Order: sequence, then C-alpha cells, then structure tokens
Amino acid sequence: MRIKRNISNAILGTLSKYPVIGLTGPRQSGKTTLLKTLLQDYSYVSLENPDNRDFALSDPNGFLKRYSTKVIIDEAQRAPALFSYIQSIVDDSGIMGQFILSGSQNFHLMQEITQSLAGRVAIFKLFPFDFQEMQESNILNEDYIVNLINGFYPALYDRGIKPQSYYSNYFQTYLQRDVSELIEVKNQSVFKKFLRIIATRAGQILNMNSIANECGISQPTVKSWLSALESSYIIFTLSPYYENFGKRLIKSPKLYFYDTGLLCYLLRIKEAQEIYNQPIKGSLFENMIIAEHAKRIYHMGEEDDYWFWRDSNGNEIDLLYYKSGMLYVTEIKANQTVMSNQFKGLEYFERNAKGKKLIKQLVYAGEENQDRNIGKVISWKDFGK
Repeated sequence: MRIKRNISNAILGTLSKYPVIGLTGPRQSGKTTLLKTLLQDYSYVSLENPDNRDFALSDPNGFLKRYSTKVIIDEAQRAPALFSYIQSIVDDSGIMGQFILSGSQNFHLMQEITQSLAGRVAIFKLFPFDFQEMQESNILNEDYIVNLINGFYPALYDRGIKPQSYYSNYFQTYLQRDVSELIEVKNQSVFKKFLRIIATRAGQILNMNSIANECGISQPTVKSWLSALESSYIIFTLSPYYENFGKRLIKSPKLYFYDTGLLCYLLRIKEAQEIYNQPIKGSLFENMIIAEHAKRIYHMGEEDDYWFWRDSNGNEIDLLYYKSGMLYVTEIKANQTVMSNQFKGLEYFERNAKGKKLIKQLVYAGEENQDRNIGKVISWKDFGK
C-alpha cells in the first residue's frame, strides 16, 4: 500500500531553491520509499551497501564523479568525506536540487551538514505516519488504543507485519545497533533495562538522577544514552513554557517517545485490554497526541516551538504552541466524555496569563468536536487539522 506523505509538497517545492536537500528521521520511517517515489528521475545509491560505502570512503572524488547529478545518497552520514566535495561541486555548478542526502542518525548527518553545507541545504524530517496520512488512506483505526499499540511505522501497514514481531526486530536490528554506533554500550542487558525504565517515564518530568539510580549507572551515562536516543529519533523532550506570570515553575523537560507502538513494546503491552481502565492509559494517550503534534509540524516542512507548563503547585497545561499570533493552550484527556471541570487547568492558566491572546482546547478520546464557551473540544483524530 503506497501512502502519500504530507511532507512531499514541501520537498518538491524546495528542489528549485537549494542545491542540496537533506532528509532525516528514524529508521524505517519511509525515507527511501518517499524519495524514490517523488524523484523517479534521480539515481539512487545507498551507503548501507558495503561496496558503495568503501568506494565513498576511499575515493570520495571518484564516487561523486559517478554520482554527480540528480542523485539520492542514502545513509550519507556513513561517508563524512563526501560533504566537502559536495560543497565544492554545488558551488561550481549552481544547479538546484543536485544532491539528495538521506540519513537516520541526526547527530552525524547534521554535524556534517553544519560544517560543510551550511546555506546550501534544506533539511526535512520524516517520521512514521501521522493521523491525517492514515485517515486519507483509510488505515486509521476508530479505536485510538489499537493505533496506540500498533504504532505508526509504515512497514506495519505496507506489509501487514504483526506489531510484536516488528518491534522486536526493530529493537534488536536498529535500536541497539544505531545507538551502539553513537555511544559505546558495554553492557547490553543494562541498556535494555534502561530502555524499559525510561519507557515507564514517558509523559513525566525527566529525572536523570532517578533513572541513574534505578539502572545502576552514572548520571553522565544516562545523559549520553538519552542524547543518543534523541539523535536516532526514538525519544524527544518537551521544554517548559518560559513565561511564569509570577509563579514558580517546573524547569525540567518532559520525556516522550515518537512512536507509541515502540513505547508499548518496551512496556510489554500487547493487547488493548491491558490499557482499558488502567492508569497508564492517560500517559500513553498524552504521548500519542504530543508526538502527533511533533510529527505534523515536521511533515509540513516546518520547525516550531511547543511546550508544557507546570507550576510548583501542580497546575499544568499539557501542550502550548503559537499559531497565527495566538497561543494555543491544550489539555489532553483520555476520556470518552468531557466534563466541565476538566477545563479547570485551562481556566487557571487564562487567569494568570493576563493580556495573552489564547485559544483554549481540550483533546479527548471521544468522537465529537464541540465549541463550548470555555473552550474547544477536539476529538483525538481531528487534532491538528
């Protein structure tokens, strides 16, 4: 099943403006499929192939003489020497859209681009499917918990792979390997324990000291491993909103996973019945909605800031972001129905954010959208439309 990706128009619209296009994102998010589909007149070479990689590493100039015009170089970060040669080629040619560089390790790819191709490259990020992409292809399940457990990686839908089998393979083949390339993991069993522990912290304030104590590792190791997972697009952190309105605020970030299917795998959740009426349902639903917001921004070809807000008394807003000059203040509730008292946090924030132009919204697990006097009520599957 070929599903149109929302980022397609942004990439095509940039080909005539930059000589180099960079596409990054997690393993198996569909980068190669997207580029081959969009750019059928481009040649393709992958540096995952040992022979291609050896050629690029040992003779970058000769490699680029073979692949010099309209070429997709996949896993480009595996041959860092190519980047300075690409800079020279595009500076001499002046051709737009000459090179497409794809990679799944943000740290290495972005490091090379920053050093060699600044001002010459437009960067895009592709993640697993967002709600809109799945709705337009009629593969979004009406039960959000089914989507939450299955996750959003394309192979699950293109090839009909069972989620447990897929994520087990993803964990062993990609997650451990990619992270091991970024950092030296000496004890894989401790690293597995670390992954399962941070999965239990999804949607919570990040406390590296607590994680270090529970895993039996140092805090610098926790920081290093979290950084590697961020660079591999497994996790991300949500920063606190910066205006305090005279309140003492929580200043540490919150931790989230980009894909709830992988998160559920790490939590050993296999069936929907394990979530219904369980306390963990709320944090998993929140993670899915926050990740959806992140994916939707990137799939529009944009980068934007978004935050959470919490004061020292425990008053909290799950998600805040600016759009068209308005501050969208969002509460996320895993309920099928909405009660008026669930707007208390939004009303509290409004009282303290004097003079701010706000749009208050509550995203919930039900079906109907409502415009209420105290704010908008938005079904999970319509969030971001």
